[in-house]
Amino acid sequence: MHVHILGICGTFMGGIAAIARAAGHRVTGSDRNVYPPMSTQLEAMGIDVIQGFEAAQLDPAPDVVVVGNVMTRGQPVIEAILEMGIPYASGPEWLSREVLKDRWVLAVAGTHGKTTTSSLLAWILEDAGLAPGFLIGGVPANFDTSARLGGEPFFVIEADEYDTAFFDKRAKFVHYRPRTVILNNLEYDHADIYPDVESIQRQFHHLVRIVPGSGRIVWNASDARLEQTLAMGCWTPCEGFARSEAGAPDALWTARPTGRLDVRPTGGLDVRPTGGLDDFSQFEVLEGGQPRGIVRWQLIGAHNMENALAAIAAARHAGVTVEHAIEALGSFEGIARRMQLRGEVNGVRVYDDFAHHPTAIATTVDGLRRRVGSARIIAVLEPRSNTMKMGVHQNTLGPSLLGADEVWLFTPPDLGWDAGPIVASLGRRGHASRDIAALASELAKSAKAGDHVLIMSNGGFGGLHGKLLAELERKKSA
Repeated sequence: MHVHILGICGTFMGGIAAIARAAGHRVTGSDRNVYPPMSTQLEAMGIDVIQGFEAAQLDPAPDVVVVGNVMTRGQPVIEAILEMGIPYASGPEWLSREVLKDRWVLAVAGTHGKTTTSSLLAWILEDAGLAPGFLIGGVPANFDTSARLGGEPFFVIEADEYDTAFFDKRAKFVHYRPRTVILNNLEYDHADIYPDVESIQRQFHHLVRIVPGSGRIVWNASDARLEQTLAMGCWTPCEGFARSEAGAPDALWTARPTGRLDVRPTGGLDVRPTGGLDDFSQFEVLEGGQPRGIVRWQLIGAHNMENALAAIAAARHAGVTVEHAIEALGSFEGIARRMQLRGEVNGVRVYDDFAHHPTAIATTVDGLRRRVGSARIIAVLEPRSNTMKMGVHQNTLGPSLLGADEVWLFTPPDLGWDAGPIVASLGRRGHASRDIAALASELAKSAKAGDHVLIMSNGGFGGLHGKLLAELERKKSA
C-alpha cells in the first residue's frame, strides 16, 4: 500500500511514517517545513518528502492519504483529495485501523507528564523482554527513536486530547481503544480548541467510556477533576496513585522519599542521606501502604516520582512484576528536552525543558531547585503554546516562576498580550526581551560560574540554547 502523509515532519506524523514503513508500506509525505533532524530521519528510512502542500504531489494517486491536524480546507492538496475522491484518514484513525486493532494498547493521557510516563512504561516493558511498539511525543534516550512498530501484543502510546483533524474534531485518544489507561492529571489547556476545562473533562470521560471491563485505569488520586471524571461513570477497575498517602488516602500506589542521588565526579550515582530539600531521585514504592522496593534513578522532581508510580502500575497490568519495574527504572536514561543538559561553559550549566504550562513550569523549577540547593537558577521562558499566546495563563504564570532567582520572558511583537505586569510582579528578578540574539547576550552577561540556566519552551526557541552557549564561550575567551 502507498501511504502519503501530510504534515509528515511533526513528531506524531513522523512516528506514523516510521511505523507504516516498518509495517511494509511504501511511504511518502509532505510538509511546509522540511529540515533536519526529522528530514534526515525520514530520508534514512527511505521516505521521500516533498516541500509544500501543492496538488501535484498526488500524481500518481496514493492508496490512502494520512492527514495531519495542521492541514486545513483551502490548501491545494486538501482540495484535490476531496475533488478526486482519494481515500483519506487522520493519523490516529489510520494507526487504529492498520496497527492497533489487534494490539494491547497502553495509553497515557493527561495535561502533563504524558511523554515521560509513556517513555517510562515503554522502557519497563522493553526491559522485561516484551519488545513493545510505541509512539511517543519525545525521544527516550533508551530507544533513540520516538516510534517503532515493535512486537505483539503491547503498544504504548502518548494519548493526546488535542483534536484529530479538520474533518474530525474528537480528541485523538478516543481512536486508540486502549486496554490499559494512565490518567496523569487534568487541567485547562488547548484554549484554541476547548472553551473551558469542563469540555476537556468530557473528552477524558469519552476515553474512560471505551476502556473494557477487563482493562485497567491508573489515575492520579490527588486530582479532583479526574475524580469527578470517573464519577461520571466508569466500568473498569481503577488503581489510584499519589505522591503520598496524606494527599490521597484511597490511592493504592504511593511513595516515600528516602534520600537523594548525586552524580559522583568519577561517574555513576552516589546516595546521599536526606537533608534539606529532597530531589526525589530515590524513593520507596508503596502498594497499599506496604513497601515494594526502592527506585534509584537519574530523574528528579516529585512529578517524575508520580510518573514512575503510574508506569509501575500500568506495567503490572501487562504482566511485569513490581520488582522488575522498579529495577528497570534504575536504568532509564531520560528524554530529550526534559531537563536535558545542553552544555556547560565556565561553570554555567544550560538546560532545555519542554515545560510550557504554569503547573509544569513550577514543578520543573522546583525539581531543579531541589537538586541544586541554593545555587542560582535563571529561568528563561518562551510563551509559545496557543494557550499561552491567548493570554489564558497570565494570572498564574508569574507565581509559577517564583522558585527561580532570575527570570527572563521572551516577548516577541506578536505575543498578543502585555507581559509587563508579569515581569513587574516578579520584582527585581523579572526581565523581558523581544529579540533572541539580544536575550542570549543578556543571559551570558548575567550568568556566572555555578549558575543553572533553565530554558523552557515547547518549540525550538530560535536556537537560544546554542546561541547562549556560544556567547558564554566568547565571554570565557575574553
